[in-house]
Amino acid sequence: MEEANELLKAMMSRGLVPDRVNYTSIMDGFFKVGKELDAFDMAQEMTENSSGFDIVAYNVLINGLFKSGKYESESFYTGMRELGLVPNSATFNTMINAYCKEGNLENALKLLNEMKSYGLLPDLITRNILVQRLCAAGEIEKTMDVLNDMLVFGFHPTPTTHKAVLDASSKSRRADVILHIHNQLVGMGLELSLSTYNTLISTLCRLGMFKIATLVFKDMMGKGISPDIITYNALIQGYCLSSHLKNAFSVHSQMLTEGVSLNVETYNILLRGLSAASLIKDAAGLVNQMKERGLIPNADTYDILLSGHGKIGNMKECIKFYCEMITKGFVPKTSTYNVLISCFSKGKKMSEAKELMREMQVRGLSPNSSTYDTLICGWYRLSK
Repeated sequence: MEEANELLKAMMSRGLVPDRVNYTSIMDGFFKVGKELDAFDMAQEMTENSSGFDIVAYNVLINGLFKSGKYESESFYTGMRELGLVPNSATFNTMINAYCKEGNLENALKLLNEMKSYGLLPDLITRNILVQRLCAAGEIEKTMDVLNDMLVFGFHPTPTTHKAVLDASSKSRRADVILHIHNQLVGMGLELSLSTYNTLISTLCRLGMFKIATLVFKDMMGKGISPDIITYNALIQGYCLSSHLKNAFSVHSQMLTEGVSLNVETYNILLRGLSAASLIKDAAGLVNQMKERGLIPNADTYDILLSGHGKIGNMKECIKFYCEMITKGFVPKTSTYNVLISCFSKGKKMSEAKELMREMQVRGLSPNSSTYDTLICGWYRLSK
């Protein structure tokens, strides 16, 4: 950028007047390297030298300032209009993005309508950001209205849109609402692919709606779409969350029979299910199978095993997995340390419990209220 700026100065020293393209290019460059003040100076110089702003230059200015996160969108849009400049697609896309990031969805939607009145279309990034922000705000109805409007211009929902809308609709915790939204999106032209089925099945399973998820799974198979590891892991999670461990392990067995490549997450989901059911003592065979298949336990695996054994008061196994975890270079979570501290506290080993709290702080973890509650209760029990 310094070289470009020097060339501009050299050009002017020879009596040559830079044109709008020269100024705009350098201003854009300054913004891209984070030199907002230099970009402002260039804009000022551009105005003083009578080059004047066109819509391209103004778009560069607006976009650069928004990316720096320092200026409100409305004042710039108003200023552009006062100069008699007609906004183009780039202007609207930038402005809508800015409003979304500010959380001003009402103005973003107004601007979208204004954009359409000019016969202009939002780009894919703008559509996705608007949909995601509306979904995050729980505005499902408005999201569907925006998607319906886009159909007129030949735009159809994408897998990204599908995931955002289903995530938002899942807050209702109602299967009928989730399925209705899904079917609406399919009616708008969403392609029924493995990706969209995985999103639907994962959403239902995450909420423990395993029966409906199973029906969707059968529908997917009936359409000739083969499941992958994401599909199977989602089903296993659904069964575990619903306390149907037998079904979860049936899916696991089916995967082995069909030659599906299991991953660490598959085993972590099953281990989490055993832990929730206080059956972590039955996990040894599963961990051995995992290792035999060449899969290496990760930090989550150890957290689950340690917490599960802590839950049933098995201090020996807790210490064993803690030592193994540390040896392999994993740092336990605060919640994992709390389980260990609780085990030592209940065993009236308060010096060890206190030492663990010191150790977690050395590792950059902060004790929470649960840590202190556990220690206080432990000291109280010891004093009785």
